[in-house]
Amino acid sequence: MLVIGLIREGKIPADNRVALTPSQCRWLLKTGNCKIYVQPSAHRCYTDKEFKQSGVILQEDLSECNLLLGIKEVPVSMLLPEKTYMFFSHTKKKQPYNKKLIQAMVDKQITLIDYECLEHTDGQRIIGFGFFAGIVGAHNGIMAYGERTKQFKLGRVFKQKDYRELIHTYFGLKLPNIKIAVTGSGRVAHGILEVMNLMDVQEAEADDYLNREFDYPVYVHLKGAALYQHKKNKNYARADFHAHPKEYECLFLPFASHTDILMNGVYWDTGIPRLFEMEDLQRNDFRIQTIADITDDAGGSIPCNLGDNSMDDPVYGVDKLSGKKTAPYINTSVDVMAVGNLPNELPRDASRFFGEQLIKYILGDVVKGSSRIIENATILKNGKLTPHFNYLSDYAYN
Repeated sequence: MLVIGLIREGKIPADNRVALTPSQCRWLLKTGNCKIYVQPSAHRCYTDKEFKQSGVILQEDLSECNLLLGIKEVPVSMLLPEKTYMFFSHTKKKQPYNKKLIQAMVDKQITLIDYECLEHTDGQRIIGFGFFAGIVGAHNGIMAYGERTKQFKLGRVFKQKDYRELIHTYFGLKLPNIKIAVTGSGRVAHGILEVMNLMDVQEAEADDYLNREFDYPVYVHLKGAALYQHKKNKNYARADFHAHPKEYECLFLPFASHTDILMNGVYWDTGIPRLFEMEDLQRNDFRIQTIADITDDAGGSIPCNLGDNSMDDPVYGVDKLSGKKTAPYINTSVDVMAVGNLPNELPRDASRFFGEQLIKYILGDVVKGSSRIIENATILKNGKLTPHFNYLSDYAYN
């Protein structure tokens, strides 16, 4: 029998999302051969009372569980030895701040299945919070531009009960004739485009966007082939690009002189060319005033991402000459919205969507024992790196 444990989020600041909602737990208990334990938490978007009413066992002790589900990294002190965990470990890129975490999981002979590594055969991620990160990030980017220019005002997402209530706040909103560049093709980009449509921002073709101004707000959507090309043969092939990113160059810079707001949703890893470089901020034709770096890689595809701000204070400035962090909304700086847990502003909607994907694509395979999808996402098996992740040896074992 599958015995699921929903762990209390221990990372600080506390995350309020959850892998399964109370209604999803109720459905699993009725339709599947499983038990569900839930650790009490004062921070979740769903209350302990809601979970208890769904029929789960609400208690601190999860030692009976054979699958423990979290969201963010689990503090080392909370890890239970010889268990199977699923959470976002943020270790696949050898993130230095999680080296102690993966080494502790090795010592405790833990099996780690990372949500980020659950992929379809074509490399498309199966589950994640990207869509709602895109929604919240796009909203915050537009909000920051309004604060900077004083041309309109938007409230905060987290003050709304849910996504449906958020949509109602857009009624009557009239944006100025701004130009917005949206990058990426995954769930984050889909969330951004949802907000563009809700705010009645019209899509423009790239040539039009680069060659004229509009008397209404527009956006251009830049995906892989519009952003990158091979340095020698001048084409773009997705698989080759991800295998050999240093052989490609970025084509974004011409858009920087025609863009007021940049909404960044591209995947980034070491070796992938940045959208622009820090010195480009000093160019006279660098028009961008507000950057919503929704995929949020410090020093990554957006070089002026100097690290996260908090959900309560999501925007900071970056001085165009010195490259140093400043207060937001000053003339000599570009504003950057960079927050690592954007979906926390719509936690109930984000959790519900996440849990649906988990039930639909993953939990059935867990019940069966395994699958190719799960095997490819298993970073550690009983405390040992799986073959797919042997490149982490110096990170996990030393």
